[in-house]
Amino acid sequence: MQLIATDNRKVIVGLGMTGLSCARYFSKKNITFSVVDSRKNPPGLSELQEEFPEAPVFLGDISDESLEGAGELVVSPGVALEEPAIRKAVENGVVVCGDIDLFRQEVSSPIIAITGSNGKSTVTTLVGEMAKACGKVVAVGGNIGIPALDLLTEKEPDLYVLELSSFQLERTEKLSAEVATVLNISADHMDRYPNLVAYHQAKHRIFRNCKKVVINRGDTLTKPLIADDVEVWSFGLGKPDFKAFGLIQEGDVDYLAYEFEKLMPVSEMKLVGGHNVENVLAALALGKAIGFEMEPMLEAIKNFTGLPHRCQFVSKINDVDFYNDSKGTNVGAAIAAIEGLSNHYGKIILIAGGEGKGTDFSPLLPVIKKACRAVIVLGESADELEQLFAEECSVIKVESMKSAVTTSLQYAECGDAILLSPACASFDMFQSYQHRGDVFANRVQDIAQQYAEGKVR
Repeated sequence: MQLIATDNRKVIVGLGMTGLSCARYFSKKNITFSVVDSRKNPPGLSELQEEFPEAPVFLGDISDESLEGAGELVVSPGVALEEPAIRKAVENGVVVCGDIDLFRQEVSSPIIAITGSNGKSTVTTLVGEMAKACGKVVAVGGNIGIPALDLLTEKEPDLYVLELSSFQLERTEKLSAEVATVLNISADHMDRYPNLVAYHQAKHRIFRNCKKVVINRGDTLTKPLIADDVEVWSFGLGKPDFKAFGLIQEGDVDYLAYEFEKLMPVSEMKLVGGHNVENVLAALALGKAIGFEMEPMLEAIKNFTGLPHRCQFVSKINDVDFYNDSKGTNVGAAIAAIEGLSNHYGKIILIAGGEGKGTDFSPLLPVIKKACRAVIVLGESADELEQLFAEECSVIKVESMKSAVTTSLQYAECGDAILLSPACASFDMFQSYQHRGDVFANRVQDIAQQYAEGKVR
């Protein structure tokens, strides 16, 4: 890459997958950039140095000096805009943006934009599968899988489906999605936001200048203030009405339904749990809003098995089922997973704990009292969770995931489920939620193999 001197130098603040995608984007456009990261060895550093050896890199601090001369700061989602050096740069007139605004100015195809505290990866992926089933050329990414800027190709697809986090949205000004939704709102990232209101406001930036909206009838916090000419669809677990998806019960059978028409029995879904029924209804509403045909969407639902680390079935041992919901990094996700499985099992043995992110865990109490036989706690928040849950069920503190799996099996009875849904981030003990889920699943598989070989009874 040939670096060009300019008074409008771009500074990428925060590396990782998003920062690296920004570097590639600027390189292709022959735009000068530098990279700043508070970490001394951030993810993506070796790739950056190999691909762009001439790019200046400042590590270990986000200082005034590292941002000096910048015309624009492209701030990665993991970096708070309240960083003192960033705030000072903004006060001095430096423009701040994120990768989504850069992406938006390059594309003309319609965008389905999806956010929410929980379920957004499942819904985003399923909408992408629906698009393919309808014969569309679709690109799926954003906060899941491929960073938005890496989706840019010489030939645009028919449609983009983007998962967006609150961190991405708080620095996005010009999304203008064809269809936008906030799936749900529950407390998350309270270490980053001063209160739930600020988090809610960041999520709702997804609706700026959008043409169509999908809302959750069961969550008033998902309903935006919009102009009268913006079309609205809804989803929810109750009976649907006009331009709405929901459930119709006929005898003992629940059907996915649109308005007053039954579409298919819920039992034909491969996904398990009430929260996943809600996710499927949300995907249907988004597909309908963008103009997908119904039959291919239903076929996509029947074939969709879900995502790794999201209430993913792992194994059965002694008539006890194990589920990996390591992506359940907040209280709302854990509640959804517990409630989603509780109707299918005797009791739940929950494995929880990790980096708490300033979360209030008390909303878990009613569902734990109702559905859980025991809770195994570990990680940074273990003491807090042990004290909170002690009056509702048996609570056992352990030091490792290996011990958590072994201990959970000791408390489970035939017909129970063991669920890893931590309600916490993973970084106190693991590299990522994926790493945490893999450690859990590998330990479960090891024990299952021992039972199969007769080494354990």
